Amino acid sequence: MLAFSRRDFIAPKVLDVNNIVDECEKMLRRLIGEDVAFITEREPALYQVRVDPGQVEQILLNLVVNARDAMPRGGRLTVRTRNGSSNGTCGSNNTCHCAVLEVADTGVGMDQTIQERIFEPFFTTKGNRGTGLGLATVHDIVLKAGGRIQVKSAPGQGSTFTICLPRVEGPAGEGAAHPAKSTARPLGTETLLLAEDEEDVRTLIQNTLQSLGYTVLTASRGSEALAISKRHCGPIHLLVTDVVMPETSGRELAEHLVAARPEMRILYLSGYTDDALLRHGVSKAEMVFLQKPFTAAALAVKVREALDAVRIHSGQG
Repeated sequence: MLAFSRRDFIAPKVLDVNNIVDECEKMLRRLIGEDVAFITEREPALYQVRVDPGQVEQILLNLVVNARDAMPRGGRLTVRTRNGSSNGTCGSNNTCHCAVLEVADTGVGMDQTIQERIFEPFFTTKGNRGTGLGLATVHDIVLKAGGRIQVKSAPGQGSTFTICLPRVEGPAGEGAAHPAKSTARPLGTETLLLAEDEEDVRTLIQNTLQSLGYTVLTASRGSEALAISKRHCGPIHLLVTDVVMPETSGRELAEHLVAARPEMRILYLSGYTDDALLRHGVSKAEMVFLQKPFTAAALAVKVREALDAVRIHSGQG
């Protein structure tokens, strides 16, 4: 739904998909858990493609999360890149050279009936745990990039999703190296309060921020975050909060906390569209905001941006 309705500006760039895989690998390893073996196989001379790098990250995140959920008792997940060709990928009947991204798992697999519907919005086999939007989003991104996506699966034999993106000729243009691929991520020693109701997302963000040097206090809902703030004797420099949460929205939580801790700055996280954010009192133009899904590098940069704003606004810079 986000891909269909969000108003964000999409900026396709000539890039090597391997760069995106490299940038996301550490985050993906943490996301899938220790009971899943994570393997990457890269074609060193991979064809270049023209696509928005953030959307490639979305593809990887959605496919890897689906693969993880298909292996509740563990297994093997492989992310592979290679060069290939595909009939009709370029919008004609000609054979097109393409960069191929594959995500394969050894999970429960799918029968033909499910495979025929997996790219439909709101179709899910996960019950209340699923929205039916992950694969629909991937499908939409791939088609808009001029590519194709296929799935090969059978019950008990795992699933392989194969994405073909058309090759672009000539030297890489602006953005060929993924903007977030800098090996030097901004660090810090401040204390952060993280409010996020999704456990997997909360754990991933916590681990990422702790690896950057921050002290992280975590809460699964607004009332818990308020209680932590009251108990904590030292400063809390930044609240990192999801916008839409049960009981108390991120904006309401921020207002309560800032009233007691006026020095605290806020970083909002959300995967919702601008319209939905406005209904929760959040305008991306006015506040420090990070759109889900995001990479560890993007999170590191945005947290540092929010913390630096504290020093500027308080006259300490």
